[in-house]
Parts: sequence; structure tokens; C-alpha cells
Amino acid sequence: MIEIDISKRIKTYKGWEDLKINTQFETGKITRITGPSGVGKTTLLKILAGLVTPEQGVIKFKTDVWFDSARKFSKRIQDRNVGFVFQDYALFPNMTVEEHLKFGTKNHEYIDQLLAIGEMASFRQNLPNQLSGGQQQRLAILRALSTKPALLLMDESFSALDKKLKSTLLEKLQTLFLAQGTTVLLVTHNEAELEGSSGVFCMG
Repeated sequence: MIEIDISKRIKTYKGWEDLKINTQFETGKITRITGPSGVGKTTLLKILAGLVTPEQGVIKFKTDVWFDSARKFSKRIQDRNVGFVFQDYALFPNMTVEEHLKFGTKNHEYIDQLLAIGEMASFRQNLPNQLSGGQQQRLAILRALSTKPALLLMDESFSALDKKLKSTLLEKLQTLFLAQGTTVLLVTHNEAELEGSSGVFCMG
């Protein structure tokens, strides 16, 4: 179980507000996070990743404390075993598709498996600027999976994919998540994405 009880001052479309979240997410499951733009969905993901620090509260992943304001403790980003698929992909312009995956794993069989899942094997030597928007988005997903994260955070991660490709990719990803016991939190406005999710957390 992921336990979150935090408060963070954020700037929203209404002005400065306190983002207060007190909830639990099941580990080993997929949870969709929904809500209108500007309510703090992306901020929540960044807090879990350790990229944003709350003013107050506690975050626990299973029995492991990730954040405790009373103890002035925040677990290092690199020690959380989190994968993050950013909205803007955040790819390295000078690294090929294959090099992006090698950045996370040295297991060549696993790299080949990921390339097959994303239908990217024929683009393994391409740079990001040689890829379409949908291909860049798939690469961002595969890169996040290359470290076999315990927690995968996905921020509108299927928006650039056509319906057929999205359906195929989602099916393959769900099989991989199940095999690896990955906990997935997906920010989305599309109710059909990851229909096998264990639940929905609505913000705002």
C-alpha cells in the first residue's frame, strides 16, 4: 500500500492553494488519477517521485518511509525505484532509442523485449528528432520501464498514440505490469485507458 497524507502549497488556475491529499493506493495495481486541469495531478506524481517536496506530511511505500516532514526526511530520488513518464517526454536529444534503454538496464534481452512491446525495434538507432511524436512517447514509456521500477508514474502518457496502436500497447503493458508486480499511477482524462485498473482517484 502507498500511504499519502501531505500538504503542499501550489499555484493553480484559481491562484495559490493548498494541495491536501490523504489517500492510499494499492501496490501491484493500476490506479487512474483524474480531475480537471490545474488541480495538482502532475504535482502529486512529482511529489511521489521526490521531485517536489511537500510542506507537511508523510509518504510511505509499503513499509518504507519516503517522506516525513516531522523528521525532516525525504528519501533520495534515486533510492525510490520510481519510473516517470513526463508529458513532454524529457528525452535526451543526443541518445539513440537503444541508448535510452541502456541508460536504465544492461540486459540486452530485456531491451529487445521492450523494443518489441513498443514496436520500436526498427528505430533502435534513431535519435529523438528522427521520431514522430507517437514514437517519442512510446520511447519515454519504454525508458521508464527499463529500470523495472516498483512504481511507475505516467502523466498523460498515451495522448500522442492512435487508437489501434494505443490498444495494442496497453494490452502488452498490462501483461508486463502484472509479471513485474509494478504499481502504476496514471494521470489521464481518458476513461478507457488501462480499463483493467484497480481503481480511480479523482482530484478536485
